[in-house]
Amino acid sequence: MRDGALTTGYQKGWLRLDAVAGLTTAAVVIPKSMAFAIIAGLPVQAGLYVAFVPMIVYALLGTSRCLSVSSTTTLAILTATQLALVVPGGDPARLMTAAASLALLTGAFLILAGLLRLGFLANFISVPVLTGFKAGVGLVIVVDQLPKLLGVHIDKGHFFQNILSTLQHVPETSVPTLILAVVMLAVLLGMEGFTPRAPAPLAAVVLGIAAAGVLGLKAYGVDLTGNIPTGIPVPALPDVALLKSLWPGALGIALMSFTESVAAGRAFVRRDDPRPAPNRELIALGVANLAGSFFHSFPAGGGTSQTAVNSRAGARTQVSELVTVAIVVATLFFLAPLISLLPQATLAAVVIVTTLPLLSTADFRTIRRVRHTEFRWALVACAGVVLLGTLNGILVAVAISVLTLIYQANHPLVYAVGRKPGTEVYRPLTGEHPGDETIPGLLIVRTEGRMTFASAPQVGERLWALLNEAVPKVVILECSAIPDFEYTALQGLIGLEEKLQERGIVLWLATLNPEALTVVKRSPLGQILGTGRMFFNLREAVRAYEREQLLEGEVKDMHEENR
Repeated sequence: MRDGALTTGYQKGWLRLDAVAGLTTAAVVIPKSMAFAIIAGLPVQAGLYVAFVPMIVYALLGTSRCLSVSSTTTLAILTATQLALVVPGGDPARLMTAAASLALLTGAFLILAGLLRLGFLANFISVPVLTGFKAGVGLVIVVDQLPKLLGVHIDKGHFFQNILSTLQHVPETSVPTLILAVVMLAVLLGMEGFTPRAPAPLAAVVLGIAAAGVLGLKAYGVDLTGNIPTGIPVPALPDVALLKSLWPGALGIALMSFTESVAAGRAFVRRDDPRPAPNRELIALGVANLAGSFFHSFPAGGGTSQTAVNSRAGARTQVSELVTVAIVVATLFFLAPLISLLPQATLAAVVIVTTLPLLSTADFRTIRRVRHTEFRWALVACAGVVLLGTLNGILVAVAISVLTLIYQANHPLVYAVGRKPGTEVYRPLTGEHPGDETIPGLLIVRTEGRMTFASAPQVGERLWALLNEAVPKVVILECSAIPDFEYTALQGLIGLEEKLQERGIVLWLATLNPEALTVVKRSPLGQILGTGRMFFNLREAVRAYEREQLLEGEVKDMHEENR
């Protein structure tokens, strides 16, 4: 039996824990899922649908025991962008059909990636780039929800057009809507600050519905959610004709769904639980989206915040998620009439407060403190979303991650090594250890990373700079951090050895890894160096050099005595 969420090893004592966790998580999942539906530009019930079938399927197939699968802020805004392209009129029925078609494609891409064993793509986007991407998404969402807080309607366009249009409509603000929005924001932020474990979104939804029912807010011009269909969604086929238009967006959504889900699953895994298996997670998420597409679901994935709630509430297995599903179904059957009273401003407030963590500057400050280059990459990713849109922002994020990998692969570290006084410990020559020894006539150089056709020229340039500065008799290339040599890199080393000979400098290699040693021995370089100029480790190479220098000194002394 697989090590997954539901196994034959289920313990009786876990049932109470899973039930409590499922109920607690439902209090967060239901209002947030409705908020995600609003972000996606879909009717509120779509949020309940995405927390229905996809959640059941993942509970049965997923390998993370605490991951809560419905949707996320990122997936919702990506869905909204794609739906706006194929359903420009915004007809609710067409939007629901298009969203289901998008979920179908997303599921198909995830399943295909799982079959091709592309689970390594979970690490394809770096954390700083993902941080910038999410911050850009957060900015777009907040600007998109501001008109609902004011009770105004704008002509939507790109990010800056929406800001300008919102400002132009400020004089038309609905005062009752604005008052309600301020109260909702105060409740949400207050509860987040003082009672962070309490389900603030649920409290806001309940208060909003109560205010609409008791005070008759609709009569004062406050927009309400409107009619919500009762019961579970009737199975329906997605629109196959839309697949051609939707596939580029679905590919990006599949990548983000997998990346976010695996990150959330890994973040909350317990010490005694199995770690999520990436390739099987691809299959589980793919089938969840595929099945959900036949029940009016939009693209689904695991959310960090709801998974955190599930884990903190004591969930032991995905039985907790099945309990959450039961509460969602009960809501669809019995609470749909009440949800129809929910003010749009309340949902907008929930959306904005849910999105605020994406805009936190703490992550940016940490990145900047550690690595300035990656901080700049994060800013570029954020700007890519704001200026180019969310789907193009994914391309920017992926491109930046790839460029970062290429840059790092082509610019390996190359540095001189010294010896700690009185020891045989060798370390980089830096200002931190000014007393480290350099041995007269010997230059020790270390480089890190695979030696390739792309990195070899950079290594060569840095090596020549060190050689020109030290002017040694022997240079030892310490190779412990080089896993392998490509053919072009070996040819470059042969050329280096020839040029060094012309200058009267001898090249030695030390600490070759097994694969690198095999390749070197097969090449002409191995024949040139022979066993006398390749050493098992750096300590032996330095000792050999010191013996050689001692012998040369003794020979020189003998010559002087004979004179």
